[in-house]
Amino acid sequence: MNLLRAHRDFRLFWIGETINRFGSATSSVALPLVAISMLDATTFQVGLLTAAAWAPWLLIGLPTGAWIDRVRRRPVMLASCLASCLLFTIVPLAAAGRLLTIQLLLAIALLAGAASVVFQTAYTAYLPTLLAPPDHPEGNAKLHGSASAAQIAGLGCGGLLVQFVGAANALLIDAASFLVALACLAAIHFRERRTSTPRTPGAIREGIRLVVHDVWLRTLTIFGAVSNLALMGYQAIVVVFLVREAGLIAGTVGTLIAAASSGGVVGAFVARRTLRFGTARALLFCELGLPTLALLIPLGGVSPVFYLIGAFGVSLGIVGGNVVKVTFIQSYCPPELLGRLSATTSFVNYGTIPLGALLGGTLGQTLGLTPALWITTAGVPLAALVLLASPIRRHRDLPTHPRSSNSPRDRGTR
Repeated sequence: MNLLRAHRDFRLFWIGETINRFGSATSSVALPLVAISMLDATTFQVGLLTAAAWAPWLLIGLPTGAWIDRVRRRPVMLASCLASCLLFTIVPLAAAGRLLTIQLLLAIALLAGAASVVFQTAYTAYLPTLLAPPDHPEGNAKLHGSASAAQIAGLGCGGLLVQFVGAANALLIDAASFLVALACLAAIHFRERRTSTPRTPGAIREGIRLVVHDVWLRTLTIFGAVSNLALMGYQAIVVVFLVREAGLIAGTVGTLIAAASSGGVVGAFVARRTLRFGTARALLFCELGLPTLALLIPLGGVSPVFYLIGAFGVSLGIVGGNVVKVTFIQSYCPPELLGRLSATTSFVNYGTIPLGALLGGTLGQTLGLTPALWITTAGVPLAALVLLASPIRRHRDLPTHPRSSNSPRDRGTR
């Protein structure tokens, strides 16, 4: 079954999320360029801006997960979209009134990040209720693939928009994308059942305990944290690197990053087809084999082609690995615990992102942009050593149920 043709509600959800990702991609280029071109920000301040956008995962990630398991997810997502739209509208208005400062930009990034925490946690728990379990792999692949395609278009358009309408005005595209996502979510007919999960003092601890005591969830969570530390370490400074070291203009930077991100579309396509060789093997291929190309990124100062090849491989591996991991978690975790599991893993995984951004900004400021890229990109393939040190390397497939992970008969082929 083709979900986009046969499932109206999923089609609306897919359209809204795809357009939203397009807008977010434009702002991921425009926001640092606002800081660089309009506020003459330092490399450290650009890294701090990225850190501010992800810091809310550390501040509110865990209680958000416990809360999401007790409420209907769609109204929460609608409110988050509206808040994000308003926040990104403030930047061009402040710029027009000559009120824009790096402090205001940091505050907006922090608040928009908080809205993203709420939306993403609700999104993770909402999707499995919208689709039947047999449709989860196709739904995840379509969402990740279209998100990557939207990111490609958004990154390319982001650079061009900055060049033609200005960095601050380019953020209006992101604001508009949240309105479209809101309209699509509001048009969905599916209504969630009222949750039966009671409010208990130990709700947060239950999510933590689930991750700590399960070897599969624990491994993927630790890997995600280490991987994101390295990924954000180089991504926080790569725009500055391409502008100041490679000497590229804003439009070219956006186009180059967009072309590199096309690996995500290929990754979503590859992930579904590598599953036939085993989910555990597919995960290792995506998270260890392909990201080794990250070591070419620091050579982008010599030729942008090196950056393109390296970042393409990283993007391909990340999206392919995410499709495998998300499909595994949706089948492995009890539905009533998905919100807490998502919040706990995201707290750890995304919690290292602001640290990585600060690390990248600090290294770029003290050692220089090129040495900083060598250090941070080397950490991308090294992070997969966490997977190699776990039971994943000894199995063909990841388990499909918590009980099966403790039964030799249900374990994957060695």
